[in-house]
Amino acid sequence: MAESPFNISRFTAFFPIAGWLKTYTRQDFNNDLFAGIVTAILLVPQGIAYAILAGLPPQLGLYASILPPVLYALFGTSRTLSVGPVSIAAIMIASALNEPGISVLGPPEQSALILSAECGIIMLLMAFLRMGGLVNFISHPVLTGFTSGASILIIWNQLPQLAGLKSPSCAFDSACYRDYFLAYNSTALSIGIAAVIMLIFFGKPLTSLLKKVGFKFALITALSKCGPLLTVLLATVAVSHFDLTAQNQVTVVGQVPAGFPSLSLDFINIEKWRLLFPSAAFIALIAYVESVAIAKVTANLRGEKIVPNQELIGLGAANLATAISGGMPVAGGFSRTMVNFSAGARTQMAMLIAAGIIALAVMFFSHWFENIPKPALAAIILVAIIPLVRLKNICRLWCYDRGDCTAETVTLFGVLVLGIEKGIALGVILTLVNQLRKISRPHIAVAGRIPDTEHYRNAKRHSVETWRHLLLLRIDESITFANINYIEGFIASELIQQPDVKHVILIFTSVSDVDTTALEVLESLNHDLQASGITLHLSEVKGPLLDKFKRTDFLIQLKPGKVFFHTEDAVRELA
Repeated sequence: MAESPFNISRFTAFFPIAGWLKTYTRQDFNNDLFAGIVTAILLVPQGIAYAILAGLPPQLGLYASILPPVLYALFGTSRTLSVGPVSIAAIMIASALNEPGISVLGPPEQSALILSAECGIIMLLMAFLRMGGLVNFISHPVLTGFTSGASILIIWNQLPQLAGLKSPSCAFDSACYRDYFLAYNSTALSIGIAAVIMLIFFGKPLTSLLKKVGFKFALITALSKCGPLLTVLLATVAVSHFDLTAQNQVTVVGQVPAGFPSLSLDFINIEKWRLLFPSAAFIALIAYVESVAIAKVTANLRGEKIVPNQELIGLGAANLATAISGGMPVAGGFSRTMVNFSAGARTQMAMLIAAGIIALAVMFFSHWFENIPKPALAAIILVAIIPLVRLKNICRLWCYDRGDCTAETVTLFGVLVLGIEKGIALGVILTLVNQLRKISRPHIAVAGRIPDTEHYRNAKRHSVETWRHLLLLRIDESITFANINYIEGFIASELIQQPDVKHVILIFTSVSDVDTTALEVLESLNHDLQASGITLHLSEVKGPLLDKFKRTDFLIQLKPGKVFFHTEDAVRELA
């Protein structure tokens, strides 16, 4: 019996891969093959670098780049999102691993697997509860402040690696820091600086040069994104040829096990799961928000659609996959996604190809990674991270919305001073407080009629007609318990300034709802106005709100006041 279209639709919704495979072409494969190779070239050094940044063995970054993209390709709705290790998640993992009591319960690799499993479970639970819209509760300023703060932490963490130093432990002792930085390893610093210069050259300078020469766009993208791999390759050759590890104490990645770890659930540790759960919740939330934001960027460029709740399933499955396959938590990476997109990727087949290439590298070429110098990896992280520090955005926000500017600034410094989780929580709370403040003091315009029209505008902004015995007020917000007292006070203040008013007309063009508390205050206000010889009227009330009023006796109490369809009708009758 043939399957109904409804069932096919549901199957495709749950497995988006089935949708694009139906229309997959040879040309799509050619584009995906090229993009997959380019993305794999970038993903190998990034995977190693981000694992080290998280305080984990390098192979965990490589393992996280193989099975997770496969699971996301099955369940995710973005056709170009590159899922794997990312810098922001790495610094959050490092923070979680340094929490008191974590290290004594087992090795960091086990903690990373637990974080991955918990992230996956949390995301799938959010998907089951239809919480995809949660992405809207973290405002862009808070996310930007978090990203800038976390990026500064990453930069501070990587500068010692660049200079061949161990992480500082000087607290606030300036003399200690001076002696610490003067003890840099000149050879390591030279490798790091050379790597930074090379990576910068492979950015805009090389791209501009190739454009002038007349290279095709796809080839320009491929060549310009080879920078990290070529940098690592040259640095590794230099360290191996001149024996810089023994002669100059240049730190290297060290042994990377060949092949894959066995799939297992040996990381089960109830006490550790309990301690790591709060950190996992924050990592899952930020990974989801960042991934959806990145996915939307490329989807909008091609007119494609992202389904937030399905993204939770895709990312949750990817994190469970990395947990059982020995990897660190994963998310969508901005730089890799843009590389994948720019290289011409049409579908997630590109990431499947990239995952296959990395799997081959792990199986047969892992010994090539042993002499990769850590200063070169630090350079890769620094060049990728520095553009994410967006301090100029704070200045722009100050001119537009000081509440959002404050939220972004507090989040940034909260992340730096209090830690990642507390910084984000502080930013979210401040954003909600700012929104409540705005709601509690809504804009109220004393309105008048523009001459020779039926348009009513703010008397402070336009030249309008007004009437001594009429007070027209436009409330630009729904009326709730949070703002009704402010509205009542505003009306009382205007009546004191205009003692001849006989009719108050509330214009409800922007009012979508009036809650129970506000309705009770409006009834009391109407009673007080009537006692003072003033009649309250409403105009331009929305249908759903009017239906609510009709289910109460408010409209009866309003009499002799009326509800007018147009403000012009009220003025014609009462003026």
